[in-house]
Amino acid sequence: MNKSLSLIVVGSLLAAATVATAANKEETFSISPMVGGITFDGKQHLETNPVYGLRAGYNFTKRFGVEALFDYAHTEGTKGSGIGNVDMFRYGGELLYHMFPDNKFVPYLAAGYGGLNFKGGTPMASTNKSKGVFDYGVGAKYFINDDIAIRGDVRHLLYKYNETTHAVEYAVGLYIPFGATQPAPKPVAAPAPKPVEVAQPKAAPPAPVVVVETPVDSDGDGVFDKDDKCPGTPKGVAVDAKGCPLDSDKDGVPDYLDKCPGTPAGVAVDKAGCPLDSDKDGIPDYLDKCPGTPAGTKVDANGCPEVVAAAQPKASAAAVKAAERFCNKPSVIKVQFDTSKANIKPKYETDLKVLGLFLTEYPKAKGEIDGHTDNVGSKALNQKLSERRAESVKKYLIEKFKINAARIESKGFGFSKPVASNKTAKGKAQNRRIEANFTCE
Repeated sequence: MNKSLSLIVVGSLLAAATVATAANKEETFSISPMVGGITFDGKQHLETNPVYGLRAGYNFTKRFGVEALFDYAHTEGTKGSGIGNVDMFRYGGELLYHMFPDNKFVPYLAAGYGGLNFKGGTPMASTNKSKGVFDYGVGAKYFINDDIAIRGDVRHLLYKYNETTHAVEYAVGLYIPFGATQPAPKPVAAPAPKPVEVAQPKAAPPAPVVVVETPVDSDGDGVFDKDDKCPGTPKGVAVDAKGCPLDSDKDGVPDYLDKCPGTPAGVAVDKAGCPLDSDKDGIPDYLDKCPGTPAGTKVDANGCPEVVAAAQPKASAAAVKAAERFCNKPSVIKVQFDTSKANIKPKYETDLKVLGLFLTEYPKAKGEIDGHTDNVGSKALNQKLSERRAESVKKYLIEKFKINAARIESKGFGFSKPVASNKTAKGKAQNRRIEANFTCE
């Protein structure tokens, strides 16, 4: 070990032939051969012995860098321990923080993690598996010139086999950087020219008149013609940086012509920017669950032909009217909730009483209560919120009107089934809804 240290010191002094201002540089790769020693705690019964290693690093900045490492040590058990020869291998990586990076002497802090493996006569080698090892410590580099530095390091190693053990590793070596961007050479001032007698020039002709072309904006949209990708925009129409009319919902129809702003992304639209309605039933194709409905057919909110249950013989006029609303079609219940809450306020009980009357006087009707939200907040949060609100309405109907729980199912859909755009406050309000879906014989 002493011979190795001597070779490193002598090599470092020989490399100092050309002295220059040196420091820790950013965007620099490096390689460092190391030699030193490792001392184990008493519980491991291993002798202190030399350790040999190699480091390969990269500096992201003057202060921060990373290094990959590999160490090898050959040791043996302490006297009377019964442990024979042991080979130790350590590998991993470290993060380095350099203090005073612009000086020749650069101290630094280090911490890292890797693997540790013992092979030989120690009980720790019986598992034949690498163990994780955490290390931390300090070090310093002394730059002899731009191309080499002497370095010294001390690390505390922590690892666990049957119990937590540790060791101290100390080493010196050479730090050899490469790949750094060389600073531009300082400009050399040209020598002052000798004075030369110059004949007086003849009178210069008058300078030509330079005509500066004024940029033109023919359509007056604030974008000059040379940059305008959409010339001829009507006056007063808002445009983007390329001079093209704005299209907020990205449906291909500019805002000033779009009669249906806020169309959901990906929905096919007509020339007026409105969602297509192929069967002309008033329900756009992307929401129509019954496409191809014959002309003139009265449909529900899903685009399906309306089916009204026959009135119960003893049903009241109010119940019959409620059946026309709730039977075999989805119907939005007029109930609102506080933010992130599911309790029903008394002022919203009116519409629930209409639904309760219908279920009471139409005992064969059964279906589900569906909860929906807008897209404010995470998907998971809105899914749980919609389920809680639907369950709250179901519970209200069961407790207030003594409805058999088997007749009602509650479901939550979060923001997966919007009926309007979530880009506007009005659209979000429409999407925060409770729907009743009941079938009637």
